Amino acid sequence: MSVSLSKGQTVSLTKSTGGTLTQVRMGLGWDARKVRGFFGGSKEQAIDLDASCLLFDAAGRLADQVWFSQLRSQDGSVQHTGDNRTGKGDGDDESILVDLTRVPATVKTLVFVVNSYSGESFSQIENASCRLVDSTNEQEIARYDLTGSGPHTAQIMAKVTRDGAGWTMTALGVKTEGRTIKHMLPAAVEVL
Repeated sequence: MSVSLSKGQTVSLTKSTGGTLTQVRMGLGWDARKVRGFFGGSKEQAIDLDASCLLFDAAGRLADQVWFSQLRSQDGSVQHTGDNRTGKGDGDDESILVDLTRVPATVKTLVFVVNSYSGESFSQIENASCRLVDSTNEQEIARYDLTGSGPHTAQIMAKVTRDGAGWTMTALGVKTEGRTIKHMLPAAVEVL
């Protein structure tokens, strides 16, 4: 059973049958924008959103990053499935796989962000959402709607924080600017 999260809500990442999750996937989906053609028809315009993950230690220092230019964390616990530059297709257009059992003990927080590499604002992007899935059985745990009005080109989607022996996810929805995670790093540090 999925939980629809709103900004600021936190959900514990435990299985419905008890125990903690070991493998999760953060999926990002969106649709190409429909624009009116010159002769009254419509066509799809590609939009390049990027899903990324920043790994932070307890002191708030960047420990590692996973994005379209670095598809794996140094230890292999976090992996990006590849860059989708159009938004075409159904379901998750980009995914980040996380093996929570392999995330180094020094990492306290994973911050998931999305940015519009092609520069469109979120008011121009249709059906954008992220979701957290239990990778062991493909059951959706939580979903967060990213589509919103406004001129921002990036959003800090959620953070997953080590909580004792388990993990919790907090939906953030922090609007910011940036075409890559390098531009978003200061805003990501603020949400820790």
